[in-house]
Amino acid sequence: MKDAFRIVDNGMATTICVDSSDWKGVIRAVDDLSDDIRKVSGVAARVIKTTFPSSSSILVGTIGESKLIDKLIAEKRIDVSEIQGQWESFQIQTVDGNLVVVGSDKRGTIYGIYDISEKIGVSPWYWWADVPVKKNKCLYVKAGKYVQPSPKVKYRGIFINDEEPSFGQWTRKKFGGFNSKMYSHVFELLLRLKANFLWPAMWSSAFNEDDPMNPVIADEYGIVMGTSHHEPMMRAHQEYTKRKKEVGPWDYVANKEGVEHFFREGLERNKNYENLITIGMRGDGDAAMSKGSDEENMETLHAVIKGQREIIRDVYDKEPSEIPQVWAIFTEVQRYYDKGFSVPDDVLLLFCDNNWGAIRRIGPKKEREKKRKMGLYYHIDMNGGPCSDRWINTTTIPKLREQFNLAYQTGLDDLWVMNVGDLKPKELPIDFVMRYAWNPDAIPADKVWNYTVHWAAGIFGEEYAEEIADIVSKYSKYNLWRKPEVQATTIFSVVNHCEAARVIQLWREVTAKAEALQSRIAPEARDTYYQLVLYPVKASAVVAEIYLQASKNNLYARQGRVSANDCAERARELFATDKKLTEYYNDSLSLGKWKNMMQDVHLGYVGWMMPKENTLPDLKEVTPLETPVMGVAVEGSFKSWPGNVAVTAQLPTFDVLNNQSYYIDIFNRGKGTFHFEVKNSKSWIRLSEKQGEVAKEKRIMVSVDWEQAPQGETEAIVEIREGNTTVPVKVKAVKIAIPETKDAYWGSLTGGEFSIPADKYEMNVAGTDAQWVVLPDLGRGDACMGIYPVTAPSTETHHDAPRLEYKLFVPKVGKMTVCLGILPTQDVYPERGLRMAVGIDNDTPKIIDARKGFWDEFQEYTPQNLEKTKILKPLPSRNKSIKLIGTGRTRRNEVFDNLRWIDVEMDVKAPGMHTLKVFMVDPEIVLERIVVNPDNNYPSYFGIPSVYHNTKQ
Repeated sequence: MKDAFRIVDNGMATTICVDSSDWKGVIRAVDDLSDDIRKVSGVAARVIKTTFPSSSSILVGTIGESKLIDKLIAEKRIDVSEIQGQWESFQIQTVDGNLVVVGSDKRGTIYGIYDISEKIGVSPWYWWADVPVKKNKCLYVKAGKYVQPSPKVKYRGIFINDEEPSFGQWTRKKFGGFNSKMYSHVFELLLRLKANFLWPAMWSSAFNEDDPMNPVIADEYGIVMGTSHHEPMMRAHQEYTKRKKEVGPWDYVANKEGVEHFFREGLERNKNYENLITIGMRGDGDAAMSKGSDEENMETLHAVIKGQREIIRDVYDKEPSEIPQVWAIFTEVQRYYDKGFSVPDDVLLLFCDNNWGAIRRIGPKKEREKKRKMGLYYHIDMNGGPCSDRWINTTTIPKLREQFNLAYQTGLDDLWVMNVGDLKPKELPIDFVMRYAWNPDAIPADKVWNYTVHWAAGIFGEEYAEEIADIVSKYSKYNLWRKPEVQATTIFSVVNHCEAARVIQLWREVTAKAEALQSRIAPEARDTYYQLVLYPVKASAVVAEIYLQASKNNLYARQGRVSANDCAERARELFATDKKLTEYYNDSLSLGKWKNMMQDVHLGYVGWMMPKENTLPDLKEVTPLETPVMGVAVEGSFKSWPGNVAVTAQLPTFDVLNNQSYYIDIFNRGKGTFHFEVKNSKSWIRLSEKQGEVAKEKRIMVSVDWEQAPQGETEAIVEIREGNTTVPVKVKAVKIAIPETKDAYWGSLTGGEFSIPADKYEMNVAGTDAQWVVLPDLGRGDACMGIYPVTAPSTETHHDAPRLEYKLFVPKVGKMTVCLGILPTQDVYPERGLRMAVGIDNDTPKIIDARKGFWDEFQEYTPQNLEKTKILKPLPSRNKSIKLIGTGRTRRNEVFDNLRWIDVEMDVKAPGMHTLKVFMVDPEIVLERIVVNPDNNYPSYFGIPSVYHNTKQ
């Protein structure tokens, strides 16, 4: 390579020069680079501590801290004007036969060093996911200059939380506790990801006291430390619980002196390190203040913060405005903010999600106008009500991009801290958010797939990158349909639209793909593959299918099917598989390195608290009758025949437009086998089988020969016979004129349910200030539709609003129910509201309150609170009559479902073709799906599968 800088060639490695007076963290990272070169090439680069450059060397240093670099600047051999004085910026350039790595500050230099490490083949996850190094005997850097501007988000980091039993038991086994030996690996990971911030584990540990070297090493590495949202003034909650008698009650009003002394000790201990100090005060532990009303607590909080800032002034001997501080607006604290509570303008406001991945507030306009520092605390792990989300990764990259883009665009860009639970197995979302935080504009919605492929290629190589990206995208999407901790046997329909069977099949397909790929992965990467791909896919699929098999078992047992026992046995087999997968992770993976890391109980949740042990859902056993006895069940019904003499079995209606097939199950209630025959009363009925033997069950598919079927609505009978037993099944078919149009459209000839994926529109009409855009792979299906830009002004003037148009065929005049499935956007701008509008044809659109179905976990919208708040508006009532929405059903709400259904009735004035129009009113809404006329007779979780007419899509 002409003019390229040689790092390693012909068995010889370059030297690395660094000034011994530079930051300790820089010198340590230089040693890492030397060792990384050895890992890749087999030859270590010698490190020389000097102020004089050697020829053909890597010269590393920080502006103002390195005489080595300052000399190059003074001699005008390098121009650092693009990075000097900037936050965490660096440049890498070839100069006079040397490779010069210059940082604007300590972390800037460190990031430049690790940038080289990653590019030569050392993944940031080499330790935390055992990613093998990419071997190469020759390493070169292309001649030129590369400048890395400052990150768009100033502080970027993670919160290790909910760390018992898994992370806690792991680190005690491997390192002896939550000590600097363990945390040094966390610090290094963060820096290799170009992150800079940490809230340490705190359930059973105290970062600064468990190992006094913890804060020392953090500062040397270059990590900014804080304490979580409910741990003020650099004091861990465990520090208080250990000295509760000494400090006194956690009550500022009754024990101001004791509490303030406790605060002061924390700051005195940590004042010489780089911190972002949490201020404020909640109750004892992660809870609200236990005494008083909101108004009384707000008065106390004012006094707390005033006292804390006086302590900051005393300890640092500086104005508090010079010392970085953060106030977390978490859970009940949001109520205080909404009622007008505020903190001094220099304090960073940390807004939060709803604990399950939906931002509660965008950056408020009043704060943006005064250029207030703001940030986001976000969960990809949660331990608490209404449901926990701990064990496995259930967050998709498209969802993270959508939410963090909303945060970034609305001014929440000074701190991003993400609750990552045990860190493992949340590697992929951690990687994405830390990289995205550096420059969100670099990964628009249509580049998310590219990121995932690049991530896979960086770890496993180019050959299987797209396959792996597909696998990890699918398992996390399927988990988002129904997270493991909120599974139940009543979610997916066993009898309607083959929904449960379709979900089982999708999980089996992605599992099979992951298993098939495993043998093609290089042996040295298989431990990594197990951690990042195979285990999360296979274990998630196992849990999902356990509940689906239990759903089938429970229904089949009620029907008396002997095959119910097969479903139960399959569930038990899967339960054993889950145990084996976990044991391998804990005991064998990476030679036992991750012992105890996968200890979370994840089967058997009935509330949000972790069960004591994994348990199977309720399984029923059927005692077979002594002789074979026929039973019949039909699609769309829980009932079985014979035995329901009052109700005749009937299949859902067939129509010529949708050309459906429905099933009849013929099953055995006893031992042995029986012979059956199926007779149809009309020649236009098609049957997949007309006779056969049944040991356990046989599925007969019924369809219609539409060329033979008569015009209009017609009925027929299918009879299932076994010996002297006959079960009649009604068949109803509708054959009327299909719309004469070449346009693609949605609809039903019967006026029944049909569904529309949001991205399958006929027209997408831009507005004056915004447009609807496709958000690929977001939501339950292929894509969602969102607004660009998300900062667009709201509009109630529909002619200038962006709109989506969907062509529908509606056969009947009257009311048409439209259910719009939206992602669970919170009341992000409560003064304004959260609205969308829907219209049909040229009728005036109806503005809808899109908070319908909002889950008020934090009791913000109670009558008592609404009386006193300045900005909140009452929530609209949730529709309880539409089964699709799930109101009142077990484990069903927008948090459990990751979807909110908004229903509206439209007036259809004439049968035929119509245009349904969805208008933006407020820009934060994301549309996932539309279900028209949801059918309570055949309810399901997803709604009826979509059928697009006159198109190949």
